[in-house]
Amino acid sequence: MSIASNIAAIRERIAAAAQRAGRGAGDVRLMAVSKAFPADAIREAYAAGQRLFGENRVQEFAGKHAELAWASPTEGAAVVRDAFDLAKTEFHLIGHLQTNKAAKAVELFNAVDSVDSLKLLERLNVAAARLHKRLAVLIEINVGGEEAKAGLAPDSPEVEAILRGVLSLCNIDIRGFMTVPPYTEDPEGARPYFRRLRELRDSFAALHLPGIMLSELSMGMSHDFEVAIEEGSTCVRLGTAIFGTRG
Repeated sequence: MSIASNIAAIRERIAAAAQRAGRGAGDVRLMAVSKAFPADAIREAYAAGQRLFGENRVQEFAGKHAELAWASPTEGAAVVRDAFDLAKTEFHLIGHLQTNKAAKAVELFNAVDSVDSLKLLERLNVAAARLHKRLAVLIEINVGGEEAKAGLAPDSPEVEAILRGVLSLCNIDIRGFMTVPPYTEDPEGARPYFRRLRELRDSFAALHLPGIMLSELSMGMSHDFEVAIEEGSTCVRLGTAIFGTRG
């Protein structure tokens, strides 16, 4: 199966899952997780209409970004129909981010979906201010309490500290939460974790903190994204289902 046919099949499944939940297909964004895949795979997905991509590591993406920028049309140049255009793509960092790489992340990415501390958020704000950029972020929640995974515990007081602290950070826009639940062979096993994140989001949304909408829930991957959609996901992150098995 080609990347294009994989994307088409996935979009059909997204639409069906959304319909089962009484939602529209347009309520759910598809993120192509391109980590460990070359720039050529990104360009192939772009040719199939994909515009949102997720990457795990700043350093890995820096090389791909340079290659993709080289292939993009320069200002004033003639643009070939359907040719790759970096300016029309959206790249999110979905992997753990160390504070010492915050500045580079802000330079490369449109959004950081893996914020797990107020300190990191403050570093991102400083870097975004230097670039005159407003950065979209998600707070990563470790819903399963797994030691090997990043993210804040659902009951961590730092979640509220971040939400209240961002009110003084002029270059940050917190849009919601992200999670990676414990893996289960049966996708239904992930449902309680997705539901927990939705309920957490709803509880903080009820605080009506000024300027914070919390409309985004990034949850669901290749094996469980349909369950995630049924539980309220607004963005599913798929790698294997689009690009195949990583080398």
